[in-house]
Amino acid sequence: MDLILVEKVDQICIIKLNRPEKYNSFIRPMALEFQAVLDECDNDDSIRCVLLTGEGKAFCAGQDLNEATDPEGPELSTIVSEHYNPIILKMRQLSKPIVVAVNGVAAGAGANIALAGDIVLAAESASFIQAFSKIGLIPDSGGTYTLPRLIGFQRASAYMMLGDKITAKVAKEIGMIYEWYPDAELMNHAFEISTRLSNMPTYGLALTKKALNATYNHSLNDQLEMEDRLQTLAGMSEDYKEGTTAFLEKRTPQFKGK
Repeated sequence: MDLILVEKVDQICIIKLNRPEKYNSFIRPMALEFQAVLDECDNDDSIRCVLLTGEGKAFCAGQDLNEATDPEGPELSTIVSEHYNPIILKMRQLSKPIVVAVNGVAAGAGANIALAGDIVLAAESASFIQAFSKIGLIPDSGGTYTLPRLIGFQRASAYMMLGDKITAKVAKEIGMIYEWYPDAELMNHAFEISTRLSNMPTYGLALTKKALNATYNHSLNDQLEMEDRLQTLAGMSEDYKEGTTAFLEKRTPQFKGK
């Protein structure tokens, strides 16, 4: 069975984590396969948006603890450095927007993988759990970087230490996700947003993502200089020329992501 399901619809690559009987928890082959799919999406010019979700009732329960505790399995340091760190970096460096549709529980590494997306949506019944503290571990998969920046230091500290469940509604209220929808409507909305993004000037969106990645490590002056450099690149793109021409001609632009 494929551990990662991939379907291309128009200009969108739909990726599904596919271990539903194990709540889509990760094992090494699944993590490596996911990395390979992300690389393929980045290198395929016909793909202009990625939609990530889970198969079955869960989005992702994080690491499969049977593998993590297997004496013959990978050590924790290997799991973090070879499985999750590359996944987070590839998601943040992907030159296309990533929409994440959290269809069920997102726990541990699964929660932090979800939060690495560019636009995070959730089903009403979905939940997020920083489950690491319950087994004596620290949050990984970029969680200690991402979550405080989304919801603030105090809330992030409490959720990570207490391991409380965060509902989709609360996640939106505190700024952790963009939106939640009734369960039956999640994928329709996620696909609609993905389609909208795929028809936009995706070269400019990639530069926007690059700027956002840098903002917390820059001074204001550094960020202004970066905006200057990236805006110059955006202004040299075919999409900028098409966008301004279409605006002046009062027609719908046809962007190519170049």
